[in-house]
Amino acid sequence: MNRFALLAFSVGLLAVQSVQAAEVVAEQEENSVGTGFGGLTGLMVGAAAGGPVGAVVGAAVGGWGGAQVQRASGQTGTAYIVRDDEGEERWIRSPHQRFERGQRVDLRQGRLYPH
Repeated sequence: MNRFALLAFSVGLLAVQSVQAAEVVAEQEENSVGTGFGGLTGLMVGAAAGGPVGAVVGAAVGGWGGAQVQRASGQTGTAYIVRDDEGEERWIRSPHQRFERGQRVDLRQGRLYPH
C-alpha cells in the first residue's frame, strides 16, 4: 500500500500545471456564455414544441440567437489564441485582462497573466 501511495503522489505532482511562457497569436470575440444559454433554452423550447427535430432546430437557432443577444448587449468577451514554447496553440478566454498580438504572457492553470 505504501508504494501505491507514493506512486499516486508522484503522478499527482506531475499532473499539476506549471507556469508556461506563451505568445499571443490572435484575438477574437468570445460569446460562449450567450451561445450556451441560448442553445440550452432553444433545445428545451424546441423539444417541447417539436419533439426531437424541434430540439435540434431549437438548439441551433437558440445558440445563434444567444450569441447575438450577448453581442448586442455589449457583453462580448475576449479570447486569445496563444502559442507556447513547444509550438502548441490554445484558445484561452480572458474576461478581465487585455493583451496585444505578439505580447509575451504566462499561462497558469488556464489563465493568462502579463509576462
